[in-house]
Amino acid sequence: MNQVNLRPHSCPISGVTEARMIFSYDAPPPGEIGFRRPAGEPYRREVWQFAISEHFVSRHVMTVATDYTGDYVNSTYGNRAGIEAAFERVIALPAARSDNAGRIKRIEQFAESRFGNRESITLLDIGAGLGVFPYAVKKAGWRCTALDPDPRACEHIQTYVGVEAVCADFMKVENLGRYDIVTLNKVLEHVDDPISMLKRARNFLLPGGFVYLEVPDGEMAMREGAEREEFFIEHLHVFSFASVTMLATRAGFVPLVIERLQEPSTKFTLRAILAASGN
Repeated sequence: MNQVNLRPHSCPISGVTEARMIFSYDAPPPGEIGFRRPAGEPYRREVWQFAISEHFVSRHVMTVATDYTGDYVNSTYGNRAGIEAAFERVIALPAARSDNAGRIKRIEQFAESRFGNRESITLLDIGAGLGVFPYAVKKAGWRCTALDPDPRACEHIQTYVGVEAVCADFMKVENLGRYDIVTLNKVLEHVDDPISMLKRARNFLLPGGFVYLEVPDGEMAMREGAEREEFFIEHLHVFSFASVTMLATRAGFVPLVIERLQEPSTKFTLRAILAASGN
């Protein structure tokens, strides 16, 4: 029986068609989320990298949900008790072992340079998940609105974390207001069209505000092989320094900062701070 051709036609960031296959999988790598699949369905997946942008795309034809909806939460955390336990485990980490501690510190540093010592800062966190980052924003004394498509995550953030939560699809939601800072932390790699999602973030940004985003760094992860979590199945995209720059520009932003780092969790990450073009 002929296998489905998994080669992506063109780069979702640059439009270039030239690409090479980087990794091929016939079984889940160790540590990958155990998404439910029909019994007997074979595991087959490929990661391709495009020329020019150096952007990575993961392709498969299996029956799994790899977005931020119900199956993702079920597979990752289970029930409400599992969500709360995961939240408590993460916020208990000492700063030296916490990805989130480095994240909020970097955003606070840039906000001070951008806004001075102004205290009344508002922030919209898109794809808030466990609410770990909104919790840190709340502790910083800023006003945070957390948005997530999963109702269990939103209930947890609203009632357990104590942060305003909106349960909605970001690509469809309206009337959210405008904010000084919009954040997308480890979100854009999960969506089909990261350019459209980032472009829509402009609608909710106040003049003079900025977008902060984090995405997995495929260039660094590739050096350590196919089993890196940056290339797990739920990551439809894995970025390069060049593709983050292109992503920002095509979405209508000017990159103010692009940095690469290896976080305490060992994740290879690209983080960027963006201003809307003409702003």
